[in-house]
Amino acid sequence: MNAAQVEALRILLGPSGWLERTRGFALALRGRARTPHGLLIVGTPADEPWHMTAHLADESRLAGVAELAPTLIRWTPPADAPAHLRVGIDRLEQAGRRETLLVVSSEAAPAPLLERVATARRAGASIFALDQGDDELDGLAHESLAVRSALDPVSFDGAQHLVSLAVGDACRAGDLAAAATVLAGGALLSGSEVLPQRRAQPRPGDIRGRLARLLDAISGPQPG
Repeated sequence: MNAAQVEALRILLGPSGWLERTRGFALALRGRARTPHGLLIVGTPADEPWHMTAHLADESRLAGVAELAPTLIRWTPPADAPAHLRVGIDRLEQAGRRETLLVVSSEAAPAPLLERVATARRAGASIFALDQGDDELDGLAHESLAVRSALDPVSFDGAQHLVSLAVGDACRAGDLAAAATVLAGGALLSGSEVLPQRRAQPRPGDIRGRLARLLDAISGPQPG
């Protein structure tokens, strides 16, 4: 998904409330992540969040914000991998108050992941979850954003793009004041206490159809 496609997605999702939800989540993440290289990202053993890591790394670099430079946590990293791709799951046992853990999972978090997230939370780390509606994981998270494919007008991959871009926008705009407001308000999930939802709620199918047609016009039919 390139910049033009993402902008098209933003335009089409404007009336749905999803931009507010992703912006609220992004502002909270920006407000919590205040330690250089203290943002840890982990997924499940079967699905490592490479895309989200790459997106946030780009936004951190472009905005010059080291606090958002992500560290990818891997379950079984190869011994010969570069140092930044060789950080194992045991790293979560060292997470503490100055660090933020972002769990990105399109499937239910397995017990070993939940146990490590709970350990990091008890040690004082801030926990964020981007998932598809995982009650156990969301119960451990300080902030969560659920993307339910059957109900929401945005895909799980699309939500990752929107969150990372919103984080970058907040950095470039110096939006720490807004981030502090989100945190002070105790806003969870969508940040609705600070950013009210719009009343119009188009059906997911309507938005997906319009988005597909617009993306086809921009860059040709997208692979299924």
